[in-house]
Amino acid sequence: MSNKKKKKLTPTQQEYQDFAKDIEPKRPVLKNCMRAFLVGGIICTIGQVFQYIFVNWFGLTEENASGPASAILIILSILLTGFGVFDHIAQWGGAGTAVPITGFANTMASAAIEHRTEGYVLGVGGNMFKLSGSVIVFGAFSAFVVTIIKLLIKWLGGM
Repeated sequence: MSNKKKKKLTPTQQEYQDFAKDIEPKRPVLKNCMRAFLVGGIICTIGQVFQYIFVNWFGLTEENASGPASAILIILSILLTGFGVFDHIAQWGGAGTAVPITGFANTMASAAIEHRTEGYVLGVGGNMFKLSGSVIVFGAFSAFVVTIIKLLIKWLGGM
């Protein structure tokens, strides 16, 4: 709580705030960061392994292998969400599971699972993009802004 708000508290309220702060459990920030780093790193390593497999076993270029590798990560995260495993991984690894592709697939799959009783159109289709819709909008807007900046740089460089 900010000092400004503390000054407006009565002595009893101030005493209670201090008491609550003392008994509040301390967050293991370093441990949480290490877990997130480990889980995110494992997810990215799995993606790299799939890309390596597509390059060396199927003869794709590195650029072309990223698409199928991403698709497999999406499918795996949806399956793990459906079986309830992804939630346990996310509980342990925290923000490490928010690696964009797997976290995005998890939000869509979990929303679809949660609202499946409401029907496919209004339940699944209508609610699947509630959480991930903002990501789509921000991604499209960011792509637009980056493209405009790139075109301006290209145009100014040609002058």
